[in-house]
Amino acid sequence: MITPKKALALLLIAYLPCLTFAQENIHEQSTEYEWPSDPLVVEKLKQWQDMKFGVLLHWGIYSVPGIVESWSICDEDWITRDTTMTYQQYMDWYFSLAEEFCPILFDPIQWANVCQDAGMRYMIFTTKHHDGFCMYDSKETDFSIARHAFRDDPQRDVLHHVLQAYRGKGFSIGTYFSKPDWHSQDYWWDVYGKKGRNVNYPINQHPERWQRFQQFTYNQIEEILSRYGQVDILWLDGGWVCPENRQQDINMPHIVEMARQHQPGIIIVDRTIHGPYENYQTPERTIPEKQLNYPWESCIPLSDDWGYVKKPHWKSAQQVINTLIEIVAKGGNMVLGVGPTPEGVIEHEAEVRLREIGQWLRLNGRAIYETIPTTHYHEGKLWFTQSKDNTHLYAIYKLDEGDTLPAEVSWSSNQPIRSVRLLSTGKKLKFTYKEDRITICLPKDLPAQSFAIEATVGK
Repeated sequence: MITPKKALALLLIAYLPCLTFAQENIHEQSTEYEWPSDPLVVEKLKQWQDMKFGVLLHWGIYSVPGIVESWSICDEDWITRDTTMTYQQYMDWYFSLAEEFCPILFDPIQWANVCQDAGMRYMIFTTKHHDGFCMYDSKETDFSIARHAFRDDPQRDVLHHVLQAYRGKGFSIGTYFSKPDWHSQDYWWDVYGKKGRNVNYPINQHPERWQRFQQFTYNQIEEILSRYGQVDILWLDGGWVCPENRQQDINMPHIVEMARQHQPGIIIVDRTIHGPYENYQTPERTIPEKQLNYPWESCIPLSDDWGYVKKPHWKSAQQVINTLIEIVAKGGNMVLGVGPTPEGVIEHEAEVRLREIGQWLRLNGRAIYETIPTTHYHEGKLWFTQSKDNTHLYAIYKLDEGDTLPAEVSWSSNQPIRSVRLLSTGKKLKFTYKEDRITICLPKDLPAQSFAIEATVGK
């Protein structure tokens, strides 16, 4: 027998391809930066900048049907749905996915192994997205993975096991947390019908309701930072929740004071909110046009989506490598979005690409990790970094897919060169140096992929 709930789900699945999502949910990058005054934060930022490459893991009830994370329950104009279902019916169906999300193959050690093999150095795990579903055992709400279909599993407190697995591989630990919570009646109150991304009731008319939401947010962040061991990054999403927008003040000074009592020196990333609590900037799905001289991180998904979808359009390993090259040369880090399956594993197609990226980094990583920007950072297809002690310059040739390698490369305007070698093999390369321009002959058997040259500098 098909129950009404199952019939509703089948109806939704039939028109899932009709759901369209534009790019209106992409966060704008801040245009200013304020250096933190806390020396512990500054030191942790320097360590983070050396890591260069991390993973951002989106996983939640949206993974069950394989749809965009959370945004489908927002009723903003840029989201369209099939008209055979009312908005409330859709909301009911979406939130009921908590009773179907039972990742019986959940294997965080597999995740950590794959990410380590990819050459990633830090991780950010989504503890709660905008839909309010907690991926940890929150005491503030029953809407969590530990209280529904997965409640009897010994790994039901997912956050604990994920962080434990990545710590075991030496990763720096980050936790994503959504400031808005679309499941909370103190953010989206059913008394009011409109449910855009913002709080849907007038705060000045119901201050006690907003005060409850402030305390709820504070308490949940404190749960994450006090119960799960060392956390290096608190990555806060939902930049529209800020005092300037409909008085959505969640009292960030109070939250940050608490956060650094539990986690001294923790990096706070209050995305797109310029000021002392945006310790690094987070351009989304894009790379800044020019080199920046303060901490930043491009967040870019491995497919077109942050979470798991059924028919992903994957980026190739070469695309990811080339993106990383440009980001690092411009002074930033890259965090790559990976969405585990609803069963709880990183799927094979993603794993293959990640391991290929890692293989390239094992050969060329000296030009990426723990490097600093150069003044002359780009010329043609070459991107430049340098060692912290200024003894080595790295020229990284970005080979676009379908292109062939040249017989030689050349550049100007960098320091005098004493010797040159191919970083992947250590083989010395012949070069000429004339009129402030160096030309390097490449081996004929060089694999058709991006590569790095290490030059010893000095007269």
